[in-house]
Amino acid sequence: MSFLKSFLPPGSSEGLRQQQPDTEAVLNGKGLGTGTLYIAESRLSWLDGSGLGFSLEYPTISLHAVSRDLNAYPREHLYVMVNAKIGEESKESVADEEEEDSDDDVEPIAEFRFVPSDKSALEAMFTAMCECQALHPDPEDEDSDDYDGEEYDVEAHEQGQGDIPTFYTYEEGLSHLTAEGQATLERLEGMLSQSVGSQYNMAGVRTEESIRDYEDYSENTNHSINKDYEKLI
Repeated sequence: MSFLKSFLPPGSSEGLRQQQPDTEAVLNGKGLGTGTLYIAESRLSWLDGSGLGFSLEYPTISLHAVSRDLNAYPREHLYVMVNAKIGEESKESVADEEEEDSDDDVEPIAEFRFVPSDKSALEAMFTAMCECQALHPDPEDEDSDDYDGEEYDVEAHEQGQGDIPTFYTYEEGLSHLTAEGQATLERLEGMLSQSVGSQYNMAGVRTEESIRDYEDYSENTNHSINKDYEKLI
């Protein structure tokens, strides 16, 4: 495959943690041959017997796990998912995929399977992968806890420094009404007076039940009007 290249395997200077010979590499279901897997702190690399291979950068690796499900794959292996498009493709297939991938939300994914001849080495391979992956945290995860808003400095405000938000009581708020607000307030009070009077002054008769209803209605209506007052301030 065209993406296979010749390069020197990672050594101790790159923090080599695990070197696993006689390991088959499989990309998206296609076998690449048998070679040596190098799990280093700097990168994950695989080279076949001829010196051709590939390297994967840890920030592109979204998932790695030991797969023992023989229904998914006939041999136990180290499964690695990469957020990238890797492999050789024909011009026709590339053109087709460009149309299909026009949506920016679609992220390319490549699936690697590393199958060692000695399956007892899988735990060591997985542990080495975890240790190396931890050295390359996702910068988006680090920034996720950042708070962009302004912090409220209690000590500064207690000392009279900084901008303190202004709150008014109901009576103080009325004194801050503009001329337009005062006119609207008078109109609301007139509407309230007409509404209550027409509902409860029926032929000049008031019963104890109507008085209780009037008090309940008045309380609810005043609560609603108070909200309108607050909008005027």
